[in-house]
Amino acid sequence: MASLRDIKNRITSTKKTSQITKAMQMVSAAKMNKAEMNAKSFVPYMEKIQEVTASIALGSKDVSHPMLTSRPVKKTGYLVITSDRGLAGAYNSNVLRNVYQTIQKRHKSPDEYAIIAIGRVGRDFFKKRNMNVILDIVVVADQPAFAEIKDIASKTVGMFADETFDELYMYYSHYVSAIQQDVTEKKLLPLTDISSSKKLTSYEFEPSAEEILKVLLPQYAESLIYGALLDSKASEHAARMTAMQNATDNAKDLINSLSLSYNRARQAAITQEITEIVGGAAALE
Repeated sequence: MASLRDIKNRITSTKKTSQITKAMQMVSAAKMNKAEMNAKSFVPYMEKIQEVTASIALGSKDVSHPMLTSRPVKKTGYLVITSDRGLAGAYNSNVLRNVYQTIQKRHKSPDEYAIIAIGRVGRDFFKKRNMNVILDIVVVADQPAFAEIKDIASKTVGMFADETFDELYMYYSHYVSAIQQDVTEKKLLPLTDISSSKKLTSYEFEPSAEEILKVLLPQYAESLIYGALLDSKASEHAARMTAMQNATDNAKDLINSLSLSYNRARQAAITQEITEIVGGAAALE
């Protein structure tokens, strides 16, 4: 049985740990609120650029662009968004397990796929397994600006145009609520299923629809990546807040259990001392 000092030391260390997890929970809650606002405020822009892109691509019969056309798939790209840090519950593991199982099912050789990793956890996961990571970015801010990921987004779109891969899938954690985040697979390129929920608008083009699409389609694809990153960041902070709340609750339960054990051990020690004193006094008589 552990000594009174050992139990007391465990209670003290657990209390200190619970203070840390409580503080992390509060920080994550504040970050989650801001990240949720960022993700929601980006939605109107995405809806509008999707509407304009769909109107041009679907409203002009003679318009063609490589990003709108499917081609024989020789190599598949996977853009995976994870966090730079752990302590977020199953946030990272759910995404990585989904991607890993999909790759194992679809491909027999590393030459058939390429991985673009956003986040340190995802990058390290794939590199430890010697999987084909061709591009990565780490240390992404908690409230990322588009300028921070513009380089990797434009390179990703450029690699599709250069036929480094022939299709691109994006995996991230979609924010539903503070207690629910769903792993999402989205086909990013080619943009074969581009559509708009609103009525298509007729536009006059200057100089031409094809010239506008050359500029607009890469921007649209980059915006999809940025929107997914904002969504994923909100999920990350929500998952970390929940994980830290659970850790704090578990610490409280452990403290209560240890306190009970401490009181029982202390009572047993006092009873033992009293018994020894009484026994000694009886022996002297």
